[in-house]
Amino acid sequence: PLTGVVHTAGVLDDGVLGSLDAERVEHVMRPKTDAAWHLHELTRDLPLRRFVLYSSAAGVTGNSGQANYAAANTCLDALAHHRRAHGLPATSLAWGMWHRISDLTAGLDDTDLARFGRGGVTPLTADEGLALFDAATDRDEALLVPVGLDPDALRESTTGTPPALYRALVRPAPARRTAGDGTADETDGAALLRRLAGLTAERRSAVLLDLVLSNVAAVLGHTGTAAVERDRAFKDLGFDSLTAVELRNRLGAATGLRLPATLVFDHPTPQDLAEHLRAGLTPGDDPSETGADTPDETAVRRALATVPLDRLREAGVLDTLLRLAQAGPDGAPTEDEEEAADARAREASIAEMDLDDLVSLALDGDDT
Repeated sequence: PLTGVVHTAGVLDDGVLGSLDAERVEHVMRPKTDAAWHLHELTRDLPLRRFVLYSSAAGVTGNSGQANYAAANTCLDALAHHRRAHGLPATSLAWGMWHRISDLTAGLDDTDLARFGRGGVTPLTADEGLALFDAATDRDEALLVPVGLDPDALRESTTGTPPALYRALVRPAPARRTAGDGTADETDGAALLRRLAGLTAERRSAVLLDLVLSNVAAVLGHTGTAAVERDRAFKDLGFDSLTAVELRNRLGAATGLRLPATLVFDHPTPQDLAEHLRAGLTPGDDPSETGADTPDETAVRRALATVPLDRLREAGVLDTLLRLAQAGPDGAPTEDEEEAADARAREASIAEMDLDDLVSLALDGDDT
């Protein structure tokens, strides 16, 4: 008699989200969702002891360039819960990467493997995988995540924060402190802005170019920046859509800027990209000038958008924004009754605004 089913089918068709069409999604979904559902329907009246689904950690933690694959595996996880809810055996194993090469991993090169390693994932040996399989199928949970992890790499992950699933497994890295009173945490972006503020415009460009080159080298697996030419196109340096996303993530964490997934395609060389970052961090900067610039509305919005509302309120900044938003054109509060009525109506509308709209209102027409 048939007493067990193990579903291991799967294919890949990786690409950033914007490149996925219905055909590429279906290509990945069919061997996972359709095949597993057929197995479920054909065996649900049989006395099975095991119904094991080979899922992937990509569906649990997310993986750059694998939206279709993540969705397909999450369907397997949901099927396991569905079967358990109906009193049927089921275990979905959201595997991490295995050391042994398979059809799914045959296309990975050293750069790909290094990227996984920087994210804290280590490949499982065959012995480890089989031991985890035995341990998992003797448990009662519908979904388990057998994956090899490097805690040190997780702490130093390129995004600055490990996936939520793993945060309880690693001790947080020591918090950086400001140079002021030593009590406030400082993000990488805030530290970079503070560093740039004390430099000439020309020197800022040099610092940001070094930042781009070092991160490009890290993503491509180089030990230094010597192999990275500042004026060479990213595609010629060896970038694809996935490494482009990783570079975007690293630079976003380092600068505090919100950067698009198309970053390296919009700014095709390290030099171009460094100039784009300079323009975002120090708007209006001119490399021929020296000294620090006065922040404009874009800079103020960017700085405030990275701070939680509660912190703004505690620091009194939110009250200042509200006063500015309710002030007249000269920055002074309105006094006559008609203007006071307008101010009250404006205050009511302000209460419904998000931070971005509030900053725009506070700075609108006010050069102070």
